[in-house]
Amino acid sequence: METASPRLLQQLHPKIRNQALAAWMDACAATPKPVHPQIVETLRTFERSDHLFQLGRTIINPDGQSKSNPMGGIVTYAKGGQSLHNYGLALDLVMMVNGKEDWTINIKVVEIFKAHGFAWGGDWKKKDSPHFQMALGHTWQDLLKMHDNKEFITGTNYLNI
Repeated sequence: METASPRLLQQLHPKIRNQALAAWMDACAATPKPVHPQIVETLRTFERSDHLFQLGRTIINPDGQSKSNPMGGIVTYAKGGQSLHNYGLALDLVMMVNGKEDWTINIKVVEIFKAHGFAWGGDWKKKDSPHFQMALGHTWQDLLKMHDNKEFITGTNYLNI
């Protein structure tokens, strides 16, 4: 079993960490042997979110770059502070099929994460199929205000929610 996914899941907010790990383990068990959901991102800094926001806009993103789209594909619509990744409440995954990345998310994996309480970005108007999140009743605006007010769990950088 690969070790990157469990390590990344440990970066999630303590309130969702165990649910995310259980969902990932259930998804691994429910997919055939050559298919494996791999976590590629969890906690994201505001700076990383800002960088990803610029890709395809002010920074050339080689992904999706063409003559008709010289800046490449847009990666995210969320600037720093506007993503649940910034608060450890979101994860992105890719399906590994015979050792190769497949960004088409297996519906069985989606159902498992939903059963564990996660919302899926594939259900949104602006689709984000690799994305799963658990907002715990908060909007990003609520979370940003708590962040700016430094409402953290003592001794951590996680919001006290």
